Amino acid sequence: MINESHERSIVKGISWRIIATTDTFLVVFIITCLLDQCSVENALKIGGIEFFLKLLIYYGHERVWIQFIKSFTFSKQQSLLKTISWRFLATTTTFLISGAVLNEFNQIALFIALLELISKFILYYIHERIWIKIPLGLKKNN
Repeated sequence: MINESHERSIVKGISWRIIATTDTFLVVFIITCLLDQCSVENALKIGGIEFFLKLLIYYGHERVWIQFIKSFTFSKQQSLLKTISWRFLATTTTFLISGAVLNEFNQIALFIALLELISKFILYYIHERIWIKIPLGLKKNN
């Protein structure tokens, strides 16, 4: 049986947050510009808050999944289920952060969350499949 170290979860979380925060910034910027409320400042605020808050949430999510998946032969179906569970948590968090930063939970916050749902679903799944091949922080239990 293979066990994942806490360090692996942290590094994996940071690598995901870099990808995800870049995506969040672009999504917020595009949506606000399309709705004639273009704001680099809001895109940076939402992305910054998300980076730190979701890094903590991601770490917890990762550690819970490690308890359910006991081997490193992580199937595509398991990756898909993990992606779905993460997207539920992350999209809800994005909607709440966007609404708070924009001072209203309106169509802009909803459009940000919905576009992110699509873009990050794909990005997260790819990120998971790549990390399956990276041996960093894997411990084999005898």
